Amino acid sequence: MSAVLKLKKKDEIFYPETDGKPIAETDIHREQMNYLIEALKIYFKSLENTYISGNIMFYYEEGNPHKVFSPDVMICFGVSDNTRRIYKLWEEKQFPQVIFEISSRKTWGDDLNKKWFLYQQFGVKEYYIFDPEYDYLPEPLIAYRLKKGELKQVSVKKGRILSEELGLEIVDTGKGLRLFNPKTKEFLKTLLEADAEISRLREEIERLKKKK
Repeated sequence: MSAVLKLKKKDEIFYPETDGKPIAETDIHREQMNYLIEALKIYFKSLENTYISGNIMFYYEEGNPHKVFSPDVMICFGVSDNTRRIYKLWEEKQFPQVIFEISSRKTWGDDLNKKWFLYQQFGVKEYYIFDPEYDYLPEPLIAYRLKKGELKQVSVKKGRILSEELGLEIVDTGKGLRLFNPKTKEFLKTLLEADAEISRLREEIERLKKKK
């Protein structure tokens, strides 16, 4: 009987899908986050069990809805890419290997301190913080890698750093953060950019046909 009552009480725990805060502070922040999420989803679309998301409520302690954070961009290898309303660590059994935080006037302090400590505690392999307004962080792009259980800052040279986990270069162009594929020597595109490129190529093909 006690076990049944315990189960019912557990089921009553509510894990909100939102914290009531805006998804992004400005157009700049939202567009930067959208680019990273879209570009990574396209890049990893053929790799099974890869979940890429952002601004999802991430609960990391069962039974305690106050133990939550919402990463701007996260990449989880070894997790299905099913659509989720929230992410529960005790069900997924996998913490993100890579996290990006797009810092702002309100968040940069937590990004450098509170979130850094939390991500280190759970073994995030790579953590990147970017300031799209070039105003709040000591450097626009700050990178950390997990070494012997500690997230240690690594050097970003000329605004570029290779992500060992993603196999991509993370590049501060001076106008925003972009992802660069060292194999193709091209920046990753969003779906909209990819469609625009396809349309351009089709128009070029039609133009060449008419010349013949």
